[in-house]
Amino acid sequence: MRPKDILGRHGEELAAGFLERSGQHVVDRNWRGPAGELDIVALEGATVVVSEVKTRRTPDYGHPFEAITPAKVHRLQIIARQWLRAHGMDAAGLRIDAVAVLDDGTGDPVIEQLKAIG
Repeated sequence: MRPKDILGRHGEELAAGFLERSGQHVVDRNWRGPAGELDIVALEGATVVVSEVKTRRTPDYGHPFEAITPAKVHRLQIIARQWLRAHGMDAAGLRIDAVAVLDDGTGDPVIEQLKAIG
């Protein structure tokens, strides 16, 4: 596995723990549909929350949230609807979030969440 992929998986692990501690129940990870992959799918009450996770060691090349473009959000919406259909669920309670993880390996990682990005 490439170092970038290892960092991404590490960030997703940290993000999943963060979301669980914040009251979400993670029900799926790295789900792949026809249009792409969802990092984390969780339930928050009756709401299905899809979280796109971006991990960086440093903010030297921009904050992780900057990597989530409007085109990426649109694609996440499509993939999220595919996940809902595959699981026989309704899109009425769907939310797309973003989670940024900054972890240089020298201290506690910084984890931020933006709710309802799309």
